[in-house]
Amino acid sequence: MLTQRELNRAVLARQLLLERAKLPLPRAAERIAGLQTQYAPSGYVGLWSRLEGFERDDLTRALERRNVVQAMMMRNTIHIASKRDYWPLILAIRAERKAWSRRVQRARDSELERAAEKLRKALAGGPLTLNEMKALGADVWRPGAAIWLELVRVPPSGTWERRRADLYGLAEKWLGPPPKLSEDEAVDHLVRRYLGAFGPAPRTDIAGWAGMRVGSVTPALERLKLRRFVDEAGRELLDVPGAPLPHPDTETPVRFLPTFDATLLVHARRAGLLPERYRSRIFHSKAPQSFPTFLVGGAVAGTWRYQDGRIRLDPFERLSRATTQELEEEAERLAAFHA
Repeated sequence: MLTQRELNRAVLARQLLLERAKLPLPRAAERIAGLQTQYAPSGYVGLWSRLEGFERDDLTRALERRNVVQAMMMRNTIHIASKRDYWPLILAIRAERKAWSRRVQRARDSELERAAEKLRKALAGGPLTLNEMKALGADVWRPGAAIWLELVRVPPSGTWERRRADLYGLAEKWLGPPPKLSEDEAVDHLVRRYLGAFGPAPRTDIAGWAGMRVGSVTPALERLKLRRFVDEAGRELLDVPGAPLPHPDTETPVRFLPTFDATLLVHARRAGLLPERYRSRIFHSKAPQSFPTFLVGGAVAGTWRYQDGRIRLDPFERLSRATTQELEEEAERLAAFHA
């Protein structure tokens, strides 16, 4: 049986938030199962908090060199993934993304396939801006068509320097064709990546993170050799062998997280990084962009913003003098990173 505190420390360790790691950027992206980046700077801040010596140019350069890629992936949201992870994750979720498109767009497969093929031909000559794709006409750029082919954000679009994500290209041209990988092998890879980054976890959280039905990941859970635990409520938790399970009393440094950091989303709420009493302050309909947060003791304790050359803190409760000093020192480093 694992307590919430043990699950908290496990996720912090696997997300490289207990100690900054010395890892190549693509390997770090694999360790944490990618970064959610609807807001382009989120990936930069997320990596700064996780990697020793990370500088802003490191991510922009990795995107330009195609060592990592930015694209619509899990749950149809924008993620950064390593080049090695992109195709397995896409192949794992492809069928579920198309099923979602059918339900939401209420269009026949043949209609979406025709539109996607026309869009593919238009992109064969190179990347196009969003406005250029829209100008191709409603029979080419229509809701759901982009889910029937794989598109990536092409830098400098979606970088710190040019945050507007408005330039897209074909994944097979940007990264090369997909590997010869069966859907079962791809789903196995996805399950291992999730558990390695967020486990131990119930099967519902694996599916929720991926944007898949539980039944679609269940066969992989039966194929793979996994460790099994239960949480304090007796719910089954699954894990990959050898993944970190730190002692629950492991000390936690203060950390600054960007907007939409995946550790705070509902698929990871079992770990308690976002106390439930604060959830509505971070995610609510009047602020769909969410808020950047800071962690104290392994849990969100307030929000932050960069303003007038400094990081301004908004703690939710009174903090000790020592904690405040630690936060202010880390905030100075983050301000320098912004500047």
